[in-house]
Amino acid sequence: MSPASEPREITRTRLATRREDVIALSHSLHAEPELAFEEHKSARKIADFLEGSGFDVARGICDLPTAFSGTYGSGDLVIGITAEYDALPGIGHACGHNVNGAAAVAAALALAPVADDLGITVKLLGTPAEEYGGGKVYMLDRGAFDDIAAAMMVHAGPGDGVDFSSQAISSWKVSYTGRAAHAAAMPHKGVNAADAMMIAQVAIGAHRQQMIPGGVVHGIVTCGGEAPNVIPGQVTADYDCRADSADDLRELKDRIRACFEAGALATGAALELADSGRDYADLRQDAEFSQAYRQAAEDLGRTFPVLDSGLRGGSTDMGNISHVMPTIHPAIGYDCGDTIMHNPEFTRFGTTPGADKAVLDGGLAMAWTAITLATTDTIRQRLLAAVADRPARAEHRVQAG
Repeated sequence: MSPASEPREITRTRLATRREDVIALSHSLHAEPELAFEEHKSARKIADFLEGSGFDVARGICDLPTAFSGTYGSGDLVIGITAEYDALPGIGHACGHNVNGAAAVAAALALAPVADDLGITVKLLGTPAEEYGGGKVYMLDRGAFDDIAAAMMVHAGPGDGVDFSSQAISSWKVSYTGRAAHAAAMPHKGVNAADAMMIAQVAIGAHRQQMIPGGVVHGIVTCGGEAPNVIPGQVTADYDCRADSADDLRELKDRIRACFEAGALATGAALELADSGRDYADLRQDAEFSQAYRQAAEDLGRTFPVLDSGLRGGSTDMGNISHVMPTIHPAIGYDCGDTIMHNPEFTRFGTTPGADKAVLDGGLAMAWTAITLATTDTIRQRLLAAVADRPARAEHRVQAG
């Protein structure tokens, strides 16, 4: 019998005894979706669950009311599990964060009975505002991850996947301020903020041929004017810039900023570009860590399709964590018909039997991955050495922009 065999069975049994509780938590998160930094009910539900299961819980950490930590065990190897639970405006958990959050709880719960025997501390971090804002980036900068040797989570999706990357992203609130005027009687007295936005959008479109490879720019106009017979004096928009790396992102942002400035220059409108949350770095998943997860998931009967190399999965603030410590962010899949993530239809699949199985399998696969990290001497020593070295480079915590 391998050193990992007995702990695996203990974790399987522990999770089986709490199966209905974990599924009920997932369904409860799904039923009451909350937006970035406003996840008060969701954070309370998970923190209460952990506290009731014997974890030492600290709420409102890192000056974020909806962030928390739950720890169990006293080993020198601290395994971090991140729980996401924010939703999308208007379409609820269309990214499956109820599954993400509940699976994190399942992993921590399963590991608790074996934590001391494995010489680990299980640390679940409740991380708000992944969809918008970058809760993990704030928590990284404010020390929540300082003692963690390796960090992991699973993300809901239409299929299982490991070792993919994601893009760095920066988000802007764009505002043009002009001067309103009667559109027919005295248009020459106005300064058309909508024209400024139009010119910026044309400039961005014209730049796409020369855009840095991997660059992506997308956005929406959130206010384009009030009435057709009034020259718009105020126009606002939300825009995202994405690139394959933090360096590429900086270059792309400079060019897109110039496109917005062109609108202001051409019309005389005043431009304001404000950062919307924190920049996310590209995701760099640890290969050895990913292989441990894949083996654990395959042992549970999960399968992984052959994917093109270089696959990228949107953007995540877990990317910032991955620049500082060994990290994994695999996908845990379930049937969602022919719909896709960030689509209202995806939301309704979040409490199906397939999604419930994803919660349990994702949690147990992470628990078994942690067991592998703790019982494989070369991996354990690598992780401990890396975290011991981290204070000397704390000032170099990664930010994407």
